[in-house]
Amino acid sequence: MHKIVKAGALALALAAVLAAVTFFTVRTAPPAERAAYAVQVAQTALRQGSRGETVRTVQTKLKRWGYYSGSADGIYGPATERAVRAFQKKNGLAVDGVVGRATFAALGMPASSGSSNSGNGGGSSGGANGYTDADTYLLARCIYGEARGESYTGQVAVGAVVLNRVRSPEFPNTVAGVIYQRHAFTAVSDGQINLTPDETAISAARDAMNGWDPTGGCLYYYNPVTATSEWIFSRETVITIGRHVFAI
Repeated sequence: MHKIVKAGALALALAAVLAAVTFFTVRTAPPAERAAYAVQVAQTALRQGSRGETVRTVQTKLKRWGYYSGSADGIYGPATERAVRAFQKKNGLAVDGVVGRATFAALGMPASSGSSNSGNGGGSSGGANGYTDADTYLLARCIYGEARGESYTGQVAVGAVVLNRVRSPEFPNTVAGVIYQRHAFTAVSDGQINLTPDETAISAARDAMNGWDPTGGCLYYYNPVTATSEWIFSRETVITIGRHVFAI
């Protein structure tokens, strides 16, 4: 019995020492390292009861995309969980109501560049024109899901429409926000956004991000053979590339 008590006391003492060392190390680290640590902590899983700016950012994104109707108060309550579950279900993620690594990535909030990010195209290191590796990979997934049967120019054109929307005040201001905006892209609605893009789609995404826009600034595209929305036919046509009509 005495041995068990001593072992338990020793374990508690060791835990206290490790906690103190961690606190001291973070507190005395250079500012850049402290910032990186803060990002890592901020991007641990969020669930009911979580609070803070990261929760507020998640709420703001979900509200902008039509999944959440409450206030962005930074408090992860039942309404936020329901919105997260709806987002996860719509985008082929595990529906658990918890914002973990995969859900962060789908929201356009990938883990810091120093950590592993398998399955979503890399970390958040800077890429072309300020876009991240995760942005590039997500755009490639969209291109592959929407236009993999089109010519290379046609695939770049689809990527350019996404980026034109990012820059437009009429749409969300992130790649993830535009792509995951409710009912915006068929590939998201039918789950093809979760397919693995090929090298052609990845290359097309990079070219679009590097400024190639075969559409001349279009915000919309559609296949006139399969389109069912009367509204889309009212948009001004700019150019037709393959089976897609590009419009403003």
